[in-house]
Amino acid sequence: MKLVVFGLTVSSSWGNGHATLWRGLISALAARGWSVTFFERDVAYYREHRDLAEIPGGTLALYDDWAEARAKAQAALAEADVAMVTSYCPDGVAAAELVRAAGRPLKVFYDMDTPVTMARLARGEPVAYIGEEGLTGFDLALSFTGGPALTALSDRLGAPLALPLYGHVDPDVHRPAEGARKLYDLSYLGTWAADRQAALEELFVLPARMRPDRRFVIAGAQYPDTFPWCDNIFFMRHLEPAQHPAFYGSSRLTLNVTREAMARMGHCPSGRLFEAAACGAAILTDAWEGLSEVFTPGEEILVAHDGADSLRAMERTDAELARIAEAAREKVLARHTSAKRAEDLEAAFATARASASVRAGARQPGE
Repeated sequence: MKLVVFGLTVSSSWGNGHATLWRGLISALAARGWSVTFFERDVAYYREHRDLAEIPGGTLALYDDWAEARAKAQAALAEADVAMVTSYCPDGVAAAELVRAAGRPLKVFYDMDTPVTMARLARGEPVAYIGEEGLTGFDLALSFTGGPALTALSDRLGAPLALPLYGHVDPDVHRPAEGARKLYDLSYLGTWAADRQAALEELFVLPARMRPDRRFVIAGAQYPDTFPWCDNIFFMRHLEPAQHPAFYGSSRLTLNVTREAMARMGHCPSGRLFEAAACGAAILTDAWEGLSEVFTPGEEILVAHDGADSLRAMERTDAELARIAEAAREKVLARHTSAKRAEDLEAAFATARASASVRAGARQPGE
């Protein structure tokens, strides 16, 4: 089976979590007999931080501009069983046009940031990766977000079928680090984002200021000079996925902060949650609707609404945090691995094919 993807990046994990997700999913699909070709525009900021040069069992198709890629993309689509365009693909509109015109493959759009997409549409802003036709002409829309996001993809963008495909983790990459020492009380791993800043200041920076005797650490890309650092917040620049286990293992507790639009819509578990849990970290997260469908608050994860909640979580004993971490890891390994998500993806493809067949049969002759 052959899958062709037009996406943001699989070659560089710098400043985004999508690459790590794609690597895990592609590896799991390869184990199930799939061959994946991933088309990625070769932009400077990913080229300078590239940490993957080829796709095992697949093809990394880097290109400088769409005119150069078009002929190769058409050839790949002619042999594909499934063609997929993703959110934030820099040539998403052109790729979607090419996919719609392809006769053979199942046509899929994967929105990995549906709340952001819908927020932009609500503000009347253009969405660079979705054209005027919306998602009509596709057989299936997948979303990193469940709940009302799925209805929005159909109602606002015309998707004939919308199903969730949540984040996941490859436990061969994200696993407990051997011999890790607890150097910090609270950690945070994530790219800087303006719509996470208020929550990050409340749940992380404020506790750091209130407890100057404790040690805090942030790792991520694109943090501005204006970030409100204090003496007991340590900083690491972008860490490649292979370094995540050691990072998570270095702190008693790690924080997850959800982007504002995603927290507001809910039902959008970050891939970082699954990565941290797979690494054996005790997790503290901001609150959002649908969280209890992923982890059981108080047993598998701790929830903070304000800085005081963060401080109370930090006062938990090592034994309490270890129990919470182990419960979360068991949940993730059972339900949220890349291998499980590859199964979910195949099931979604089967549902989409059946739905497309029903729609085709319902058309009147001559339509």
